[in-house]
Amino acid sequence: MTMPAFGKWRSFFWPIHRHELKKFLPMFFVFFLIALNYNVLRSYKDSIVITAAQSGAEAIPFIKLWAVLPSAILFTLLFTRISNHFTREKVFYITLSIFLVFFMLFALVLYPAQDFLHPTELADTLQSMLPKGFKGLIAIFRNWTFTLFYVMSELWSTAIFTVLFWGFANEVTSVEEAKRFYGLLTLGGSLAGLFSGILAMYFSSNLFIQWLPYGKNAWDQSILFVCCTIFVTGLITMVIFRWLNHRVILPSERKEPPKEKIRMSMRANFSYLARSKYLLCIALIVFAYNVAINLVEVVWKDQLKGLYPNPSDYNSYMGSVIFVMAIVASLTGLFTTTKVVQKFSWTACALIPPIIVGVSGLLFFNFIFFPNGAFSWIFSFLHMTPLMLAVTLGSVQNCLSRASKYTFFDATKEMAFIPLSPESKLKGKAAIDGVGSRIGKSGGSAIHQGLILMFSSVAASVPYIAGIFFLIILVWGFSVVTLGKKFDELNAEKLDPATR
Repeated sequence: MTMPAFGKWRSFFWPIHRHELKKFLPMFFVFFLIALNYNVLRSYKDSIVITAAQSGAEAIPFIKLWAVLPSAILFTLLFTRISNHFTREKVFYITLSIFLVFFMLFALVLYPAQDFLHPTELADTLQSMLPKGFKGLIAIFRNWTFTLFYVMSELWSTAIFTVLFWGFANEVTSVEEAKRFYGLLTLGGSLAGLFSGILAMYFSSNLFIQWLPYGKNAWDQSILFVCCTIFVTGLITMVIFRWLNHRVILPSERKEPPKEKIRMSMRANFSYLARSKYLLCIALIVFAYNVAINLVEVVWKDQLKGLYPNPSDYNSYMGSVIFVMAIVASLTGLFTTTKVVQKFSWTACALIPPIIVGVSGLLFFNFIFFPNGAFSWIFSFLHMTPLMLAVTLGSVQNCLSRASKYTFFDATKEMAFIPLSPESKLKGKAAIDGVGSRIGKSGGSAIHQGLILMFSSVAASVPYIAGIFFLIILVWGFSVVTLGKKFDELNAEKLDPATR
C-alpha cells in the first residue's frame, strides 16, 4: 500500500502519518527518558571521578580499560543468557531494574559510607611506592565506589540506550519508517539533553536543604537528587514500554524469531560477526567513533579539571556543555537530519559525523600545540586566559561531535542493521553494541594509558594523541564508504521483487 505524500513543510518537520502516532509517540517518550538519564549520568560520572581525592582526568583511561571493558563483557554474557530464557520485553525490564536498584543503593548506602569504604591509607602507600604515571590506576582503587558509579553510568548507554532500545526499534521498524522515524527519535534525545543540562546545573547550584537528613553539603545532596530522578524516570519508562508492547505493537509487526531458532552465546555472536564483512564494517565504524571521541575528551577534561577543581563547579559547567550540545543537536535534528536522511544516500549521511569530528578536532589540537599562534589575538579580545580558551574550544568540539552522534551517526548506524536477517541483527547487535563500542572506548583509553605511563601526564602526550586521532578519522571514513556500498546492494535486493 502506497502512503500519501506529505506536504512540503510537514515532510520537513513531521513526516509521520496519523495512524503511526500510536506507535511513534511512545517510542519517542521512551527514547527521551532513557536519553535524559544518559545525559545526566554523563555529567555526574565525570564530575564525581575527576574531582575526587587524589584523582583527575588521568583516571578515566584506566577506568575504561580496567573496569568498564570487563564490565561490558560481563553484561554481554548476562544479556545473552537472559535473552535465551526470556522475551526481549522481559529482558528490558530485568536489565533496567538492575540499574535502578544500583543507583538507589549508591545514593543511600555507598556514597554516604565512602569514608569507611574507601581504602585511603593503602592507596597512599601504593602512591608512594609506584611511579607518578600510576596515579590514575591508584585513583580508581582509592575511590572504588565512585569507579563503580562511573562504570554503571557508562553501561547505561550500552545496555539500555543502544542494545535494548535500538534493538527493539529495529525489530518493529521498516527501512522506510526508519528514514522518517529515526531523525525525530534522535531529536527526542537532543531535547532530553536540554532538560538534563538544566537538571545538572540546578542540582549543582549550591542548593542545600537544611531539613533533609542527607549529606554534608549541596554536592552530597545533588547525588541523592540525581539518583532519585533516574529511579523515577526509569519506572515511567517501564510503564510506557509495557503499554507500547501490549497495546500498540502487533505480533505480526515483530521480527523477533522464535527462541528455539536462535540461541545466543558470546562466542557464537563474535564468531558470527567475524564471518560477516557487513557486520565488521559496522563494528569498525562504532570502534572508530568511540576511539576518536575518547582521545579528544580526555585531553579536554584534563584542561577542564585545571579550570574547575570543585565538583559542583565542574558538574555545573558540564551541565552547560550538555545544554548547548542539546540545542545544537535539536536544531540539527529538527531542520536537517530527517530531511537529509530521506533525500541523500546512506553513505553521504554517514560521512557527516567523521567530517565534523575530524575538523573540530583539528581546531582543538591546533590550539593545544600552538597556544600563541593563530588564536592568540582572541585572548585580549575576549579577556580569556589560554586555559579558558582551551576549555572553550574543547567544549565546542565536544558539542559538535556529540550532536553529530545523536543525529546522523545514531540514525545511520541503526538503519544499517534493518536490512539484515533476524539472526544477523540479534547476534551482530549484541556483539557490536554490547562489547564492540566498549572496545572502542577502551582502545582510546589504552592509548592514553600507555602514553601517560610513558610521559607521566596527559598534557605531555598530546602530540602523539593527535596523530593517532587523525589516523582513526581516516579509517572511519573508509569504513563508511565500504559499508555504504554494501547497504545499497542489500537494500536493493530486498526491494527487488525478482529476488524474493
